[in-house]
Parts: sequence; C-alpha cells; structure tokens
Amino acid sequence: MEKRVFGPEGKGGVRRAIVLPWSKSLEISFKSLRVRFFRSMITVSSLVLAVSFLSFVLSSLNVAEGVLASGGADAAKRLLDAGYDVQVDAGTVAMTPKERWIVFLSMLVCAVGIVNAQLMSVTERFREIGVMKCLGALDAMVLRLFLLEAAMQGLAGSLAGALLGALFASLTGWIRFGWDALAFMPASGFALSVAISVGGGLMLSLAGVLYPAVVAARMRPINAIRAEH
Repeated sequence: MEKRVFGPEGKGGVRRAIVLPWSKSLEISFKSLRVRFFRSMITVSSLVLAVSFLSFVLSSLNVAEGVLASGGADAAKRLLDAGYDVQVDAGTVAMTPKERWIVFLSMLVCAVGIVNAQLMSVTERFREIGVMKCLGALDAMVLRLFLLEAAMQGLAGSLAGALLGALFASLTGWIRFGWDALAFMPASGFALSVAISVGGGLMLSLAGVLYPAVVAARMRPINAIRAEH
C-alpha cells in the first residue's frame, strides 16, 4: 500500500512511503511457511523437543507437589528417594542442579538449531528479498515478515511441546505415585508451568530468528539479487 506523506509546512513537496498492513504481513508470512513447509518443520520439531522437556520438568514438579500434599512425611521420603529436591518445611519441590543444567543445555541447543535453520532460510531467499526491496519494501517490513514467521512457528511448536510434556509428566506421575499425585496437584501451578513453557519457547523462537532477520533486512537489493546459491 502506498501512502502520501506531506512535508513540513513551508517546505512543500510530497514524500511517498510504502505501508504494509499487518493483515497483509500475516498473509504473506503464512503463505511463505506453507511454501517452505518442510524447512519450517525443522525449526518446529527442534522447538517441540526442547519445550516438551521443559514442560515435562516443570509439570513433574507440580505432580511432586501433589504427592507431597497427599502424603506428608512418607511422601517426602518417596520423593527424596525418587531424586527430587524436597523442602519439607516449606512444602515445596524444586529442580535439582542437574535438571537445571539439562534444561539450559537443551534450550541452548534448540536456539542454535533455530539460528542455523533461519540463516539457511535467509540464504535461500536472497533473490526474493532483493525483489521485495526493489519494489519498495523497507527494512522494517522485511524484519516484520521474518519475525511473524518465527512467531507462528514458535507458537505452534511451543504449544505442541508444552502439552506433550505436561501429558507425559502426568502419566509418569500417575504410574510412579498413583492417582493421588494428580488429585492433589495444584491446578493453577500446572497451568502456569504450561504457560511458562509456551512463553519460553515463543521467546526462544523470536530470539533465534532475530539475527538472521536483521541480516535479511539490511541487505542491499542489488547484492541480494546477484547472490549465488
């Protein structure tokens, strides 16, 4: 969409600015993901694995809190034997240092994978980016398109991973500790764990695409069109 912007009073002249509506940006981003479906699945699958593990760990803590609430001192001993870090006086269960490091490393590996996949995507789309910029696309528009694609991928992968991890955590808790673990589990805490997992995965997807998106947005049109693949 082209928009006329008048200059300051007294100076005259008319500047022309290209405006891309958000609805059109969403449409372009969605079509781009459909065209590159299998490439997008690489990013989404790595995100699903990382977020599902994070959701599994957080949801397992909620299940352990349910076990602690249902059985008192005996339940605390069972949790300690199972490897949980139990604060009996406070009535809380925390991640062990080993689990924290594993979660951190899994998210780090996922972030590296997302950056690599997005850099490959940018390389494949050099000519497309060059044509867009020759037609008047601004740096902000190109950046917006890449961020919207990452947000769609991140939301889909994070939601699927969070629900999958929560489901496996619930099944594992039920098998190991019985139905009481789920009956006494705090529902609000369980929902918060899922929400944190989804939010963390979404932020990870956006952070992973930020550098490739900036590279794409700053490309000179002539260099993008001449690029060899």
